Amino acid sequence: MANEKQFKLQTQFIATRGVSEYRDTIPFWVNEDDTVLEVGCEWGTTTALIAPHCRTVVGTDVSPECIERARKEYPHIRFEVLDGFDVRAALDFGLDFTKVYVDMSGLSGYRSLLDAISLLQMYATVLRPEAIVMKCGSLKQFASHCFAWHPGLAPRPIRPQRGED
Repeated sequence: MANEKQFKLQTQFIATRGVSEYRDTIPFWVNEDDTVLEVGCEWGTTTALIAPHCRTVVGTDVSPECIERARKEYPHIRFEVLDGFDVRAALDFGLDFTKVYVDMSGLSGYRSLLDAISLLQMYATVLRPEAIVMKCGSLKQFASHCFAWHPGLAPRPIRPQRGED
C-alpha cells in the first residue's frame, strides 16, 4: 500500500520526438556543471553536440562498431560500449551523472511505451539524475495527455461534443 514515506523520484522526464527535438533540448537542459550520459549514441554526433555544454559527457552504444567509429571521429570525447538495458553497468563508469540522454531505436514505436517508461524508471532509480531526455514519440504523445493531479489546480475535463442527430 502506498504512503507518503515511500521512495519518490526527483528526476524530471523530458519526452521528445525526432532527432531535431532531441538535440534542441541540449542548450536548455545541459549546463557547464553537468555530467551527461548518452545512451544510444550510435556514431557520436549528438554526444559531440552535448560536449561543449557540460563538464563531462560519455556516449554509449550497444554496438562496438559504432563506438569504434565515434572514438575515431571524436577522439576528445569518451565513448563506451553499453547495453542500454543494463542500467547498473553505467555505474561502472564511476561518474555521478546529472543528466541522461536516451536515443534507443527500439523505443521509437508505439508498442514500446511501457518499455520506455520502465527504462526511465530504472535510470532514475539507479543513477538519480536531475533529468532524463528521451527520444520516443509514443512517450511524448502519452505525456502530452497527462498531468499531475493537484486539487484546485486541475484543468477541467475536455468533453467531446455530441453531434446533432
